[in-house]
Amino acid sequence: SPHVTTVHEVDMSAAMAAYKAQKDGVAARGGRLTVTAIIVECLAKALERHPLVNSAWTDEGVRIHRDIHIGMAVAIPDGLIVPVIKNANAKSLSGLSADINDLAMRARDGGLKPDDIQGGTFTLTNYGTLGSLFGTPVINQPQAAILGTGAIKKRVVVLETKHGDQIAIRPMMYLALTFDHRILDGGTADPFMRTLTELLEGYGA
Repeated sequence: SPHVTTVHEVDMSAAMAAYKAQKDGVAARGGRLTVTAIIVECLAKALERHPLVNSAWTDEGVRIHRDIHIGMAVAIPDGLIVPVIKNANAKSLSGLSADINDLAMRARDGGLKPDDIQGGTFTLTNYGTLGSLFGTPVINQPQAAILGTGAIKKRVVVLETKHGDQIAIRPMMYLALTFDHRILDGGTADPFMRTLTELLEGYGA
């Protein structure tokens, strides 16, 4: 498929604040909250609003999936494996955290079952955990797109306020969406990315 990548920048201040505010409470209930869970929660909502991104190329044409099953690339000793978070849009943040931690742990321990790696409709690859700022991820065929999330880094940015431009230090992250140009183009991919950015920047509001 013809691959095209679009890169957007997101201010993760709200998401990081929510993560810090909730992680101890989740830990007290025996769980472990990660920023990845917050990203997956926002990603599932964005896919609900832009269903064409949650689709696949078939010999009969484009198939738009009703369900949102998000594959999550996990590094293992001999490469990558992509376990799938089933019905991600129907799960709470704590439910997503539990699924992510369980799937990642079993992936690294070799404990995944065949059903755990099947049925994905969209894929997330978090190369930021390895220090990469951004990349150009390869589509997990026959899905329409894959999202790559870079490392969250504090940077000096210019904020537009009612009092004029101001300089601030914010935790910033690059989002890279690689998409199948037979299904999506800039007119459909970039609105999806703007929605995802807005959900992350307004998280918890």
